[in-house]
Amino acid sequence: MSIARIPARRGPGWQYFVMTEPRRCRWCRRVLPEREGPGRPKQFCSQRCRQWDWVSRQRANELELSEHELVIARHELDALHDDLYVLACAVDDAERDLATGRQTIHSLTDTLTWLLDAARPLRDRELSAPTPPPTNTS
Repeated sequence: MSIARIPARRGPGWQYFVMTEPRRCRWCRRVLPEREGPGRPKQFCSQRCRQWDWVSRQRANELELSEHELVIARHELDALHDDLYVLACAVDDAERDLATGRQTIHSLTDTLTWLLDAARPLRDRELSAPTPPPTNTS
């Protein structure tokens, strides 16, 4: 994550930090470690991701896809839609609970737990790279 020091007030010792979006792998979107020193910044977290990115660009060229188009497996898309629906329901429930105005610590804890349980699958989701077809070595 990039951090820039910017003086907030004049005088010694006054500063605050601005955090920017962390650099991510072009293929799997994992956060890349900060690079120190000279050289180009890393674009991939592993050779595997570099290879899948190259394969996907070659396949996109064959299919004449633009840079903004994506091919995704139906089961991946369905799972993503399911998790988004659960999160939307949790947000609706939380808004309804908070609108009543009669919250207790216990009810707020339950609401927050429900929201976090609904959000975790999306936070932890990693879209899988396609598995190559088995090679026939007969």
